[in-house]
Amino acid sequence: MAFTSPNPIQIHRLPQYTYIDALRWLPQLSAFTRRILLATYDSDTSTPSIQILTFTPSQNPKSTPSLTHQSSLSTPSRITSLKIAPSPLNPSKPLIAASTFSGSLLFYSADLIDGSLNLEFSVPEKGLHLGAVSGIDVSDNGSECVSVENGRVDLVSIGEKWSVRRVFDSNGLVSYSTVKWASPVEFVTGGLGFGMHWWDQRKPGGPVVQFKGNWSRGTTSGIVHSVDIHRSRKHTCLVWLLLSFLVNFIFLKICSVFHSFTM
Repeated sequence: MAFTSPNPIQIHRLPQYTYIDALRWLPQLSAFTRRILLATYDSDTSTPSIQILTFTPSQNPKSTPSLTHQSSLSTPSRITSLKIAPSPLNPSKPLIAASTFSGSLLFYSADLIDGSLNLEFSVPEKGLHLGAVSGIDVSDNGSECVSVENGRVDLVSIGEKWSVRRVFDSNGLVSYSTVKWASPVEFVTGGLGFGMHWWDQRKPGGPVVQFKGNWSRGTTSGIVHSVDIHRSRKHTCLVWLLLSFLVNFIFLKICSVFHSFTM
């Protein structure tokens, strides 16, 4: 399906001298200021960092817009996942959650007025995760962050009293690759073997619903790469990587597998 617009689409290239591991738009306080959050890696100095840049459109449609560096902070290792959520304490300073290859979790506040970054809380390497954190997600109200890795599901409570706790540890028997909040107390994880787990904090001890099976109509294994959940919670959108001996395929599947499991 072609995208129709009264104005032609313009594509601009804005070269950067570092590797970009992740990026997000920051919320806008005004229509005149737009900022971008970047997780970068400088291979010349082996330095990972998180940066805020100001995006300035050009008055001339034929000219290239500009990016102006505002602030940056170094990180313990390269970023694996980056999320932004409203701050429960200050709307003008959204919360930034980042996970790293070394296993640490980092929480920043971004000042939307002056473009500065401030580290609010961190979970050090091996504090919760022993290896690379494969996925994180922040609840809609910015009060909790769930993180997953190989065999572990952890939760960080955000606010005036920060706290961390282990939700589940399979001792490496289950590998999680992605996680997504479904409600203030429920979230979904995806991982190897097309496995999907539905978790409810009101029912501790493990997932309340498990979906396993060969959704590819064969005997090939695969990895759930990312998950998104409709606000009605009746449909779940999956992207998975199908692994075979000769070629890899990426599939997009929209399922309604959870609609009968209302918690």
